[in-house]
Parts: sequence; structure tokens; C-alpha cells
Amino acid sequence: MNIEKLFLNIKYLDKEIDFFKKKKHIKKINPNSDLVSSHINKAKHNLNFYKLNKKYNEYNDWLIVTLYYALYHIALALITKKEFSSKNHYATILILIKEYSITKEEAFLINKLSIDKNDAELYTNLKNDRHDASYLTETKFNKEIIELYEEQVIDFINKAEEIIKNE
Repeated sequence: MNIEKLFLNIKYLDKEIDFFKKKKHIKKINPNSDLVSSHINKAKHNLNFYKLNKKYNEYNDWLIVTLYYALYHIALALITKKEFSSKNHYATILILIKEYSITKEEAFLINKLSIDKNDAELYTNLKNDRHDASYLTETKFNKEIIELYEEQVIDFINKAEEIIKNE
């Protein structure tokens, strides 16, 4: 996935979104505040599970998986708020970029209430690490990496909740 290209080339972004719409991996849905709330609650549930278990360093791979799903559910809350559903992780990222990215000028005005390139890269990196944590036989995640992801996921969840609240 070329995050940079998605942000720099709107035609490429739209083409990718159209591809997933045709495959029915992205659909327009009716407003559903209950589903938005359910995704927020699931994100918090996963984050709470992470917090309860982060003391067990021998399960770092599952800590990454838990953080990823906390992040994924808050992403689903955001796209649901924009009346989309997604059956694909990459498609979810595309909708986040399309519906929540802003220009540099607007970024200075809104600052923390936007999802920017760094947030999308966090999502992508954590998605890849979740895959490795689930399927690789060795454990490659140390405490520092997990703590960095923890901080970034908590920031993203807080930012997303603020966006949802203010729309």
C-alpha cells in the first residue's frame, strides 16, 4: 500500500475506492449511531483488555493483535459515521483518507481533529505487525515497540472520538 500516493493523487485514491465498491467491499449505508457507538465500545473493550494484559511480556504478539483491533474498530466507527461499511482493511483505510484527510492549510486550523498521513501509516504499520504477530512463529515485538503503539493507538482513539462527537 502506497500511503504517500493515496494522499498525493486523488484520482488514484478514487480509483482504488471504486475498485472496492465494485467488489462490494465498500458500501454506502444509512446513518447508524448505534453501530458507531458499538465500534467505539469495541475499540475501548480491546484497549482495556490490552491494558489488563500488558504486564505479561511473554504475550507481546497478542498485545499487538489487541492494539490493532482497538485501532481497527475505531476506524470502523469513523467510516460508519460517514455512512460507509467496509469488509476489507485496506478499503477502510481508503475511506478514512478520502473522508477525513484535509489540506495543509486546513490542518493548521483544525490541527488535532483530523486524520493525517501519520495516522494512516500507524494503521498500516500496526496492521502489518498484527499479521506477523498472528502468523509468525517467532516473537519480534519488544516492550518499547508495544509501548509506542499503545501511545499512538490511544491518541488515535481519542482523536477519532473527538471527531465523531463534533460532527
